[in-house]
Amino acid sequence: MHAFSFNSLPNDYRIINIQLCIDHRLRPPPSTLTTIIHLQQQASSPIIRQRTIKLWFCDGWFSYWVCPYTVNQRAIESQSNSSMDLNEVCKRRFWLFEIVSQSNDFSFLDQHNNLRVLTVTMNAKKSRNVTENGETVEDSILMTLIGNGEDLAPMVRHSFEMGKPETLVLQLKHVVKKKEVEIEELCKLHYEEFIVAVDELRGVLVDAEELKSELASDNFRLQEIGSSLLLRLEDLLESYSIKKNVTEAVKMSRMCVEVLDLCIKCNKYVADGQFYPALKAIHQIEENYMKVIPVKTLKNLVEKRVPVIKNHIEKKVCGEINEWLVHIRGTSKEIGQKAIGFASSSRQRNEDMLARQKKAEEESCLGLGDFTYSLDVEEIDDNSVLKINLMPLYRAYYIHVCLGIRDQFREYYFKNRMLQLNSDLQVSSVQHFLSSHQTYLAQIAGYFIVEDRVLRTAGDLLSPSQVQAMWETAVSKVTENLEYQFSHMDTASHLLLVKDYVTLLGATLRQYGYDVGYILDALTNSRDKYHELLLVECRQQIKDAVNDDDCKQMVLKESEYSTNVLCFHLQTSEIMPGFPYVAPFSSMVPDCCRIIRSFIKDSVNYLSYGGQTNFFDFARKYLDKLLIDVLNDVILSTIKSSNTGVSQAMQIAANISFLERACDYFLQTAAKQCGVPTRMIARPQTTLNAKNVLKNTREKSYVALVNLVNHKLTEYLSLMEKVNWIIDDVAQHKSEYMNEVVMYLDTLLSTAQQVLPLDVMYKIGSGALEHINNCFVNTLLSDSLKRFTANCVMGINNDFKTLEEFADERFHSTGLSEIYKEGSFRGCLLEMRQLINLLLSSQPENFMNPVIRMRNYNSLDYKKLAIICEKYKDSPDGLFGSLSKRGAKQSNRMKSMDVLKRRLKDFN
Repeated sequence: MHAFSFNSLPNDYRIINIQLCIDHRLRPPPSTLTTIIHLQQQASSPIIRQRTIKLWFCDGWFSYWVCPYTVNQRAIESQSNSSMDLNEVCKRRFWLFEIVSQSNDFSFLDQHNNLRVLTVTMNAKKSRNVTENGETVEDSILMTLIGNGEDLAPMVRHSFEMGKPETLVLQLKHVVKKKEVEIEELCKLHYEEFIVAVDELRGVLVDAEELKSELASDNFRLQEIGSSLLLRLEDLLESYSIKKNVTEAVKMSRMCVEVLDLCIKCNKYVADGQFYPALKAIHQIEENYMKVIPVKTLKNLVEKRVPVIKNHIEKKVCGEINEWLVHIRGTSKEIGQKAIGFASSSRQRNEDMLARQKKAEEESCLGLGDFTYSLDVEEIDDNSVLKINLMPLYRAYYIHVCLGIRDQFREYYFKNRMLQLNSDLQVSSVQHFLSSHQTYLAQIAGYFIVEDRVLRTAGDLLSPSQVQAMWETAVSKVTENLEYQFSHMDTASHLLLVKDYVTLLGATLRQYGYDVGYILDALTNSRDKYHELLLVECRQQIKDAVNDDDCKQMVLKESEYSTNVLCFHLQTSEIMPGFPYVAPFSSMVPDCCRIIRSFIKDSVNYLSYGGQTNFFDFARKYLDKLLIDVLNDVILSTIKSSNTGVSQAMQIAANISFLERACDYFLQTAAKQCGVPTRMIARPQTTLNAKNVLKNTREKSYVALVNLVNHKLTEYLSLMEKVNWIIDDVAQHKSEYMNEVVMYLDTLLSTAQQVLPLDVMYKIGSGALEHINNCFVNTLLSDSLKRFTANCVMGINNDFKTLEEFADERFHSTGLSEIYKEGSFRGCLLEMRQLINLLLSSQPENFMNPVIRMRNYNSLDYKKLAIICEKYKDSPDGLFGSLSKRGAKQSNRMKSMDVLKRRLKDFN
């Protein structure tokens, strides 16, 4: 803060000094400062309006004082609108400002960040003479500035600019006098203590002089005594130097001898092919002696020969490892074959154990036999351990580690083994894959068994990532080759042979931690291809079995009963029948069952790879495909064949029912081979879809059989064309065609009773009789028949009585009457029977009576009856029949018939 002169102020002013500081770093824009700072001109009006603040600006410091200031209202308004730019303020060193305030409170100045109030000094007196201590305000300010170490240059500059330097000089002199007085008082206060300190300093100087003289005399005596000892010391040092040189020479000689001994040993080891001891000797020379060999010639020689020996050892070891690589590639096939053989034996043991376990479980469920439990301990044969000679590899790797080129050898080994692998993965184009696949896969298995042994026993020669890279390369190539070979195979057995060896490869390498899933996926991808080939083979076999079948019931001996009936669950009763046993099926059934059983075995053998356990669904799927797409298709083709007769169709229909029954046996066989418990396949959702398909085919075969029977009956009934429909007399014996029909039906139903169920026999018998009924009705309705007489109807009535008697006898003798109590074969002839009764009735017109019609003629149709009645004549037309009837009287029956004809015509 700076001091200013206040001499120009009026005497009656009240002084208030306010010290402020502007922080130029936080200086606001000029507009912010000029809102509160206004330029004020002097006014001479004696009227006091308000208090004002006058401000001096000098180098960033402000000083304010308050005085009564007179100004008129107009001057205030005009001056309040004028403002001074802060930049202009900074250019000038001094300006008089006024800040108007309504009170003595100047706290509003604190609202600006660039102003800070330092001190406020107020004087209540009306004059500015001196303070209570006799000092003026200017002196007090000046003392404060000097005490704070402030720079007085601005103050001096200001005094000269104001033209009043004398005042400042007086103030400075006053300050100097005051300071001198303070110094004198301080010196008076500490004068005695200063005198005591000077006396003590003079005593210390005297003691120092005495000590200096004593030190000089002691030094002289020490020099005299040390001269004689110095000569002896020089002799002693010379002796020590000679001893040191001799000791050093002995040490150097001994070190050279040790180095030479190691060199001799190294040469001997290299000559004997013991490279590791040689490298150990070289390492000892380099580590312990190379830097400290005292003889330069020997040192240079050793430094020159060590690299040469290392290169020689490296070449020798590389040659040995190359020989080992050739050898190990040749033995990899044997290693792989031996390992795969162990896997095959292990799989066979597991299958035998599983079979025994399943048998025991089944007997346990049936409650048969006593069971004893035993622990099977598998003894490890020495021959089952794969012996792989990796000593040359270990030796070579360790020697390269000693040579400090471990990474180089690792890269060399990995590169050469990858080249061998790529060569092994190539399939021979000269030899067929079926004959070379075992050698091909055994070579790959042996390769990775060796690499697994190297990974586990050769330290860090191979990293897991490198082995994984080898395995991924092999998997990709093997999968590609297998898929290609599978796609070109046309025999299921060939594909099964390759698949079996691939599964053994997977089981072998899985024991060594390799992921064989992708290789087994190739088998999964060829699963449909294999079953397509298998289905083609089975189709041909089933077709041959069906074509070779003579469609006659098999006559079996007791030894043949189990192999043809029991083993396929085809028996109709649990009781052992008498022998020879006439089976209700033909040879096609057991032949097809054997083919299907063989298919199940081959299918499960293919599906059971890689240790999978959940492949029963696939086996059931392909079994369904065989039964539906092959067996059912062949049977349908045979049924629809034009060469199939009634007896053949009937036997085929019987065979289908037994094949349908055998579906449960097929499913149980598949489940058993898949390792699925029998209780699991007892659920409804596990049944074969083929069972329903065969059931539908059986129904179709029944329909086809009925059609064939009807066709045969049509041939017999075609003899009706020779019937005389306008015969003069009633026939006294059965018609020829009816004898043929009855004989055929007798044979048909007898055969059907032996091979078909009763419901099917009923269906065939009722269908045949209905067809006979329809044939007679259609014959009477046909346009080729113009008229028929009552005598002809009586003959037909006799034929139908014979047929009805046969139908009743068969219906009761076969036991159908006990099953179908409300039906009969006779009912199938009801329409023709009612028609005959109507035509032979004495009152045919009673047909129009609803009660009589519903009781006696409910099967007759109005339209058909009208057509038939139009053709019906009571007597034949003779040569003079029309003339003779002119005068004859019509019978009552003919009159009633005429009435019926008219009413039927009106009704229609």
